[in-house]
Amino acid sequence: MVAVRNVLFHSYHFPPTGGSGAQRPARFARYLPEEGYEPFVVTAPRPSHERWTPSDSSLAAQVPPSIAVSRVAGPEPASSTRWRHRAERWLRLRDRWTRSWIEESTRLGVQVAREENVDLVYAWMQPYPSAEAAAQIAAEVERPWIADLGDPWALDEMMIYPTALHRRLELRLMSRVLESAAAIVMSTPEAARRLRQELPELGDKIVRAIPNGFDAHDFEGPAPECDDGVFRIVHTGYLHTDLGYRQHRTASFRRLLGGAAPGVDILTRSHLHLIEAVEKVRREHPDIAATLEVHFAGVLSPVDVEVARLSPASQLLGFLSHEDSLDLMRSADLLFLPMHDLPTGTRATVVPGKTYEYIAAARPILAAVPDGDARDLLAAAGTAYLCRPRDVEGMAAAIVEAHARWRAREPVAHPPAELLRRFEYRELTAEIASVFDEVGGVVHRAAAAAV
Repeated sequence: MVAVRNVLFHSYHFPPTGGSGAQRPARFARYLPEEGYEPFVVTAPRPSHERWTPSDSSLAAQVPPSIAVSRVAGPEPASSTRWRHRAERWLRLRDRWTRSWIEESTRLGVQVAREENVDLVYAWMQPYPSAEAAAQIAAEVERPWIADLGDPWALDEMMIYPTALHRRLELRLMSRVLESAAAIVMSTPEAARRLRQELPELGDKIVRAIPNGFDAHDFEGPAPECDDGVFRIVHTGYLHTDLGYRQHRTASFRRLLGGAAPGVDILTRSHLHLIEAVEKVRREHPDIAATLEVHFAGVLSPVDVEVARLSPASQLLGFLSHEDSLDLMRSADLLFLPMHDLPTGTRATVVPGKTYEYIAAARPILAAVPDGDARDLLAAAGTAYLCRPRDVEGMAAAIVEAHARWRAREPVAHPPAELLRRFEYRELTAEIASVFDEVGGVVHRAAAAAV
């Protein structure tokens, strides 16, 4: 019988906190015991009901009660005011929240690691300061740590810095912190490739690309049916309208100072161009207009709401539990997946987390995406209408075609079963466990060589 190994599981996002940031750690914690690893979770206080930390009891219900969860004491420090936040960004000063999270989660993490005699430390690095906490915990208890980045930190083309110098300094911080990690996990092959290219000093590290995914249990049973004569376009999750408009307003300034990646348009990772396409369809096809609705589920900002209301077809549903969100996806007639735009030939380093559940829902997808792993995956799934992120004409044409197929009651294509299996969270947990195994093997060999 193989001995169970204990893992300190450091993750700011964890149920009952909902949203995209909590999905991966919740699934890994659920399935790690099947791989011989017992997670001991160190996480943030209970949800504060802010935009990025909504409460979701349906996601919490899927975490086995046997999982030990320790929470940093709340309440969390308030976010910095507008001008203080700007000063902190320009001067590269840690805000009160960052200092508190690093200090408090390190203190609690060391305590739990010692009490449970953990074998290694795993950090889900959303947000990135979690890396510093995990590194400190690992050093204190003399155990290896694994960095799971999610998005690729300073290599993320969507990140906007005050100047090019700030980006270089952040890249240097990223390299310095990850230098102490025994293994680095990226969420896309492109991000792993970029890490090796831009940070060659980390070349001796174990680097693996393990994507986000979906839980097969969520898609068991028949999908909800909506036979009311309405064609529903659905978007779930966050939109980046505010950040996109802010980028456009400061584009010339950012180009001069070099704080943004060249040619990136963040506004396309919103619903602005979808609304334009919907209104074009409504003007040119009155027969479609009478049956067309666009449903937005998620925590919307005032700017998100303002843009949505440019079309009378918009339906604002607010934040839905994960369970209700999945029902909405599975009953959609067309799922909308927007991404930031990049120069043709430049590959994106991220795949939005909702992509995998969209594919698993086996519904048609309108994917306005650049070149990269997301576009490749959607093409392989065979269920998406692919267009460029700013292609309003392409979106409108896809809506008209999808509506015609819906009206004719044509059967919906399903993605290949082997492709779906690749992204089931039970399979992905086996992959992260194999990284744990590899780290343990390296440590064991190093210890034996030192004797």
